[in-house]
Amino acid sequence: MTIGIVSAAYVSAAILFILSLGGLSGQESAKRAVWYGILGMALAVVATVFGPGIDNGFIILLMIAAGSATGWYVAKRVQMTEMPQLVAALHSFVGLAAVFIGYNAHIEAWRVAGMDEATREALTGFAALLAHKTPVELTIMKVEIFLGVFIGAVTFTGSVIAFGKLAGKVDGQAKQLPGGHLLNAGAALFSLILLVMYFNGAGAWTLILMTLLAFFIGYHLIMGIGGADMPVVVSMLNSYSGWAAAAIGFTLGNDLLIVTGALVGSSGAILSYIMCKAMNRSFISVILGGFGGTSGPAMEIDGEQVAIDAEGVAAALNEADSVIIVPGYGMAVAQAQQSVSELTRKLRAAGKTVRFAIHPVAGRLPGHMNVLLAEAKVPYDIVLEMDEINDDFPDTDVVIVIGSNDIVNPAAEDDPNSPIAGMPVLQVWKAKQVIVSKRGQGTGYSGIENPLFYKENTRMFYGDAKKSIDSLLPLVN
Repeated sequence: MTIGIVSAAYVSAAILFILSLGGLSGQESAKRAVWYGILGMALAVVATVFGPGIDNGFIILLMIAAGSATGWYVAKRVQMTEMPQLVAALHSFVGLAAVFIGYNAHIEAWRVAGMDEATREALTGFAALLAHKTPVELTIMKVEIFLGVFIGAVTFTGSVIAFGKLAGKVDGQAKQLPGGHLLNAGAALFSLILLVMYFNGAGAWTLILMTLLAFFIGYHLIMGIGGADMPVVVSMLNSYSGWAAAAIGFTLGNDLLIVTGALVGSSGAILSYIMCKAMNRSFISVILGGFGGTSGPAMEIDGEQVAIDAEGVAAALNEADSVIIVPGYGMAVAQAQQSVSELTRKLRAAGKTVRFAIHPVAGRLPGHMNVLLAEAKVPYDIVLEMDEINDDFPDTDVVIVIGSNDIVNPAAEDDPNSPIAGMPVLQVWKAKQVIVSKRGQGTGYSGIENPLFYKENTRMFYGDAKKSIDSLLPLVN
């Protein structure tokens, strides 16, 4: 391919990526948007592999084939409940790739610098790009390498810890070493000093030491963030991976990588900000590893949890005219979305008004519940966001909460000492009757007690969500 064809392919791919991001903002257009992204990435890969200056295209294709086969195998095995940790794991790969590419660029620059002029003229690919850089451009490239490796290293260890917390392999509670945020600040300041030294000609040891510090920062940042904030963390790490890719794009002189990285980085940052607003969290607080916290003991809860059986739930649903279903991570764990969809179909066939209320951070990944409901063929027009439906709860006969805790927790409004104080929540307790489908009496992933479960108009429908909903189907008419 000529440079002109490659440039045209890169522009086309960038447009497809933009269309993909835009389409993902709506459920109806999301499927088409995914295909835009697939086509854009395929175009970008082909243009890069067969573009000028690529000497090992066959080896690259073999690596792509191996990676694609591995990705296909993993994705086919992963359940929807495991999607958040899969996303976190993929972010770690992007970060690690940025580290490796940065080190490779440093080694190549050192190798080319020792060549004579005749040897330089015979170079191809990235080495040729380095050979024709001016001293000023090479100096600027040092900053690009340093930043790319730093962001990539933070993203790598941060994503590994996020994966561990989401998978239950690492304690979900916020934990920090003695010194807390001062350790993070000190490591960042030392990294800045190393940047100045590397910029002024210090050896590779500065890059290595900075990488170790960045690994620590990523680890310590995410360890300091509790389970309730993990949806924001996943989005934030997505942003980090984008900025790492953009920094490496500058190093490699790849315009498409710069554009793509900037798109991912900026969209991830915007999504993180939106989610922080939805949780009443300080954006700066979350990305710096959980500044702030509770200011005192939690409010005491009076009453007891009152259980209800399938017959009682079915009777309430049969008498109701309006029903709102609030799905959460418990629905995903039980893979109950198909059963919920069938229950919805039966209730609507009986002439009842049935809608779904989706909180922005329901589940452990942005849009997690929307994807599950779409998979189960729940009509898009009855799936509403929190701002669209929150005022309707007082006029609702029955609300069914399936595996949710924090997003329906009245302590967010009533208890100033709660870890989620001030977080906008779905006000389900204002409905005439609330049915909570829950495995047991535990506090759930975030470890926060929920006064909703003790209210007079709440009944606890204990058991696996799928089995519980399935038990209702023959009884609802």
